[in-house]
Amino acid sequence: MSQRSILHLDLDAFFVAVEQLHNTALRGRPLIVGGSSARGVVACCSYEARRFGVYAGMPVRLARQRCPEAKVVQGDMERYARHSALVTEILAESAPVLEKASIDEFYLDLTGMDRHIGCWKWAGELRQRVERESGLPLSMGLAVNKLVAKVGAGEAKPNGARRIAAGQEKRFFAPLPVSRLPAVGPATCHRLAVMGVRTVASLSQIPPELLQREFGRPGLSLWKKANAIDCRPVEPYTDRKSVAAERAFEVDTTDMAFLRSALNDMIATLGYELRASGRLASLVTVKLRYTDHNTFSRQRSVVHTASDDAFRQVAYSLLEQLYQRRQLVRMVGIKLSGLAEGSPQLSLFGGVAEEQALLKAMDQIRYRFGKGAVQRGA
Repeated sequence: MSQRSILHLDLDAFFVAVEQLHNTALRGRPLIVGGSSARGVVACCSYEARRFGVYAGMPVRLARQRCPEAKVVQGDMERYARHSALVTEILAESAPVLEKASIDEFYLDLTGMDRHIGCWKWAGELRQRVERESGLPLSMGLAVNKLVAKVGAGEAKPNGARRIAAGQEKRFFAPLPVSRLPAVGPATCHRLAVMGVRTVASLSQIPPELLQREFGRPGLSLWKKANAIDCRPVEPYTDRKSVAAERAFEVDTTDMAFLRSALNDMIATLGYELRASGRLASLVTVKLRYTDHNTFSRQRSVVHTASDDAFRQVAYSLLEQLYQRRQLVRMVGIKLSGLAEGSPQLSLFGGVAEEQALLKAMDQIRYRFGKGAVQRGA
């Protein structure tokens, strides 16, 4: 099998860059994009703000304390989606195989291109074209797999490029702190630090069995990451329109509490699926089928979000509107559509820090023990 050449492109501080593109007065100053409420959360911040210790996911209130001179801007999901679509279009015109990992991250499989123009040269020209036509800065990493390419792009920030030659992956990883590995958050870093592990080199030397005993299923993933092992293919980009679920009952019911509970369970599953795939939804549809097989549905738009609580509030309201016939119900369903790529932080523009922290904790449990490991009360 030939050596793969995988390119990772990452739009730098994407929300901030878009805001600065539309308002040049915001350039070169501390800028925070996030929720404007008292409990809003930072979705993105400029590098000038990061020097004050501001980071994504931090409560805006705390960010203002750390950087009082920062300008806070309410996020505009529709605007970000348009700019992301423009970059996607530019890449799709040229890329042999393109995967859109999120609203601001892309993978390209350039395997075999060295026989023609050369991957590094071609990637550099593509990056320049994206910057020229979109006006947005981006960093890139080129390596033998998606993991190393992503870390390479991260190390090249801001607005830089990094090439990791085949065979140099572990050498490149060795001095990095474990926090530079994707999806290794503060809690995992703390547990590793207690074990005396702070660098990727140290992590790579721990037997995978020990990591599995300490961290469960993610332990093997940690070991693979530390050893630069990643066999994931670049998945061709497809524009999925919706996620949905429905539940047919063995015994027809008129119990509204039971119907809400069924919706709650489905929302938990679909919300986790959205967040795990880096997507947000902007339309909620609830479907109700009565015992006579007559089926009705209602829908309502929401601000792009991946929040279970936002979906739940709308779904319960739609259920109340639908259940007017007072007949037995045999099936209830829900669909989340109007999908857009993006991290759950996109839903923080009017969000609540406590809700996001709870969702993150529940998602971590589901990732470790399975989707059904934890559910939220109705």
